[in-house]
Amino acid sequence: MSMLPTLLGYTLVLYVGWRLFRHVFLGSSLDNIPGPQSESFIGGNVGRIFHREAWAYQDKLVAQYGRLFTVNGVLNTKWLYTYDPRALHSIYVKDQDVFEESELILLNMLLFIGPGLLGTIGNQHRRQRKMLNPVFSAKHLREMTPLFVDVVHRLETAITSRLQDGPREIDMLSWMGRTALELVGLGGFGRSFDPLTEDVADEFADAIKSYFPVEADVHMLVRLSLPVVIKMGPAAFRRAVAERIPNHTLQRMRKISDILYANSLEIVNGKKEALKQGDQALKRQVGEGKDIMSVLLRANMEASEEDRLPDQEVVAQVSTLILAAMDTTSNALSRTLQFLAMHPDIQQRLRNELVQARDDSTGSLRDLSYDEVMELPFLDSVCRETLRVFPPIRSLARAVRKDGVLPLSAPIRGVDGTPIHSVPVKKGMMVLTDLYACNTDEKLWGEDAKEWKPGRWLKPLPRALEEAPIPGVYSHMMTFIGGGRACIGFKFSQLEMSMSFRPKPSPPLAFADVVLFAEIVLATLLPAFQFELTEAPIFWNAAGVSYPSVGGYSPTPAMPLRVTRLKEWV
Repeated sequence: MSMLPTLLGYTLVLYVGWRLFRHVFLGSSLDNIPGPQSESFIGGNVGRIFHREAWAYQDKLVAQYGRLFTVNGVLNTKWLYTYDPRALHSIYVKDQDVFEESELILLNMLLFIGPGLLGTIGNQHRRQRKMLNPVFSAKHLREMTPLFVDVVHRLETAITSRLQDGPREIDMLSWMGRTALELVGLGGFGRSFDPLTEDVADEFADAIKSYFPVEADVHMLVRLSLPVVIKMGPAAFRRAVAERIPNHTLQRMRKISDILYANSLEIVNGKKEALKQGDQALKRQVGEGKDIMSVLLRANMEASEEDRLPDQEVVAQVSTLILAAMDTTSNALSRTLQFLAMHPDIQQRLRNELVQARDDSTGSLRDLSYDEVMELPFLDSVCRETLRVFPPIRSLARAVRKDGVLPLSAPIRGVDGTPIHSVPVKKGMMVLTDLYACNTDEKLWGEDAKEWKPGRWLKPLPRALEEAPIPGVYSHMMTFIGGGRACIGFKFSQLEMSMSFRPKPSPPLAFADVVLFAEIVLATLLPAFQFELTEAPIFWNAAGVSYPSVGGYSPTPAMPLRVTRLKEWV
């Protein structure tokens, strides 16, 4: 052990020396592409780009340099930054073998979550998607809709119980998070995490809610050390080293990772045991064996040896799917409620549509079916507009795995004044793609591109947008990206947002989940409650998944709204 720090020190000195030599004497093929000055040799511009307050800085760069420019990475390595539609199409669809998930992101997911969808690439990733895609079918979503509706009615009861003495401020982010977790738990794994009508502590739920805020605090130098750390001997040795690192944030992440793994293993083993006992045992479980994990395990048992997923990959899918669905859905729902509170006229218009659709002709409101939720035009518009101007994940990084050429929609002007029509990329380069900037590009969406206007979806979209080669799987936007690593839970979110909202035309089945959740929530809450802003300023923090906080940028997520019970609708 005593030699390890010395060896690491020598390795670091050699690496820094090589980077310095290459930067000073060899330059980069990207030197002619405009971009901001480096703010430090060690960190470049990375500290500003990956900070909680990064959005203002990114907006400034986009406004100044346009669709493609460079930023300075660690040790002043040149990185590309782009939201050019043709470049995005190349990165996510046409040349996926050239542009892959970055090693740092993969190792981060692999260490903290395991070899699930977010921590694998290549054939291993394709095999996992092949096994998971069928469980996100429209048939499956129709079967699960009554279960989701029941959860949202519990949410309605819980909020109502807190309004016995009249309107009050309620942290809607907390309730959206609890609801999203329960919806994902039941629909995904047949497990209830939260009754909603009472406060019950759950270690697994707490770990999931803490993951992204804590992960955002992991220092960049710790992240950069991952490629070295993961190759340091056997797992038991790495574990012993990790437990002795005197870093509070890293130790919190280690504990969260342990909790996620232990509970994921328990869920999978419980499902396996129920499958062994037959259909009657499954029917006695929550969801009657129709949840994603039961369907996945059954399909995995019947799969060929070539396609079958090993146990460690199945276990990793539990934490992967919960983390991918919960925060993105709950934060998008919270953002929607905030927008509706900021625009009471739009809130009332949506409420009117929902009440009319749910009216059973006796003065009561009925529940909507899957197909009915998916056919509400203004609900669709509100949902799509929120996801356009608020992608829960603003930007994604890709690593160049082999030499290639990045095409552009229109030429940019180089530092020397010459036009640049395409950019040669070399193996090892990093490319940052700005999903939000593409979703709000005025050249595509018009002068009001950055404004939240649901009505834009009720009329023809701009021709420039229709003709642009945007590779997103959903409504000409990059929110759920595209290609082989597109968000697999999109349709799940759609239903979740909807029983509270919805998108049109129907997106690929594997992605409708995210929006579906949201639509179910909105379809239930809007007729029952009025939402208004409070005096507390809300700030949205840049992180793995964006989240709100009160009074300023903070690691503590919260979003209070003033809530009033609308008795005339019940």
